[in-house]
Amino acid sequence: MRKIAFILSLSLIFVACKEEKSKEEAQVLDESIPVSYNSFGAEISAENSLTKAEALKQFESLKPGDTIDLKFASKIKTVCKKKGCWMILELPQEEEVRITFKDYGFFVPKDSENTDVIVQGKAFLNEMSVEDQKHYAEDEGRSEAEIAAITSPEISRAFIANAVLLKQ
Repeated sequence: MRKIAFILSLSLIFVACKEEKSKEEAQVLDESIPVSYNSFGAEISAENSLTKAEALKQFESLKPGDTIDLKFASKIKTVCKKKGCWMILELPQEEEVRITFKDYGFFVPKDSENTDVIVQGKAFLNEMSVEDQKHYAEDEGRSEAEIAAITSPEISRAFIANAVLLKQ
């Protein structure tokens, strides 16, 4: 009886070790799978992209009138529902940045919310007029009451992308 219990114990240990090894191998395989992107605008690579935390630090260093070149990764929070002509990306601490596209030259899919993205372009602070805020609110599909509540200009983070990589 003890021999049977011993053999069963060894078998369980062997199976557990084998199972653990399989999980480790699966993780290595997952990490080695290249990420695929759909490209919009100019051609760029995903390499050397800042994190959204690093991008926020860059935005915090800006003063009105400053512009800096930036490439960073984030997640799409909102996209223009009419054409895909702008998007809002997440930044840490519940902050965000509005992305438009250079020369209105390309758009992103209207259904790309919650998708990981890499953008490259010019970062700056923007004073957005009441009229522009209302226009964007309409594009987002906000209610008439929400649109009517917009009554003063707003300083916001802005970005003109010349290239976008959208994770597949």
